[in-house]
Amino acid sequence: MGRSRHKRRNSHVVIVTSDAADARMKQFRIRPWIVQTIVIILCVLVGALIGYFLYENNVRTGEVKQTEAQNEAISILEQEKADLEAQVAGLNEEIGELNEQIRILSETVSQKVQSEGELSGQLEQQYLPTRLPLSERATMDGVTGEDLTLVFTASSGAMVVATASGTVIGVNDDTEYGHNVWIDHGNGYVTVYRNQGEVKVKQGETVTRGATLFLITEDSSKLGYQVRKDDVYVDPMDMLDISG
Repeated sequence: MGRSRHKRRNSHVVIVTSDAADARMKQFRIRPWIVQTIVIILCVLVGALIGYFLYENNVRTGEVKQTEAQNEAISILEQEKADLEAQVAGLNEEIGELNEQIRILSETVSQKVQSEGELSGQLEQQYLPTRLPLSERATMDGVTGEDLTLVFTASSGAMVVATASGTVIGVNDDTEYGHNVWIDHGNGYVTVYRNQGEVKVKQGETVTRGATLFLITEDSSKLGYQVRKDDVYVDPMDMLDISG
């Protein structure tokens, strides 16, 4: 028989002692696999700790960078907000100036409209037969006939004048007064002037308020004056401004 071979078993001895005088030493035998297992576990723990610290460091670094980026973004937004507020302030100032210009223009337009209204009223007044038909004061003999003729007796040298602006639409011979002049004032009113004197206007001529139609002489002191409204005779006394 051959010589049998025995495997050699290695083991680690751990000696535990104390510094006391009567201390005894104790020996513990530890199998190699136990030591290896402990070493592996320690390595794993150390690696895990290192990994954990590296992970935490990365996380903190990322948070710091994220915070910096957020702060930078906030700073940019605040700057943009300030710029927008400055623009809004500028726009508000421009709006205020425009409102002031609008106010001035509105007042100007109102004044212009008022002036135009007053001018229109004055122009309208120019075409209303309210003026006396003589340049000088005269005696009124009253209204006669169905055609409501207002008769005046004027002194020599006076002038028969248009009581309002308009257009001469007729210059005719008159059986009673010698001549008659018809003026259309363009607003429904037509005035008729009857006198024996020389006619100073022609048919189709445009005349203004106060324009001379006849010259009164000693032989033509009578004036017959009529007013028609929409082709109907009306009382001239209702139209005349006696104080004028």
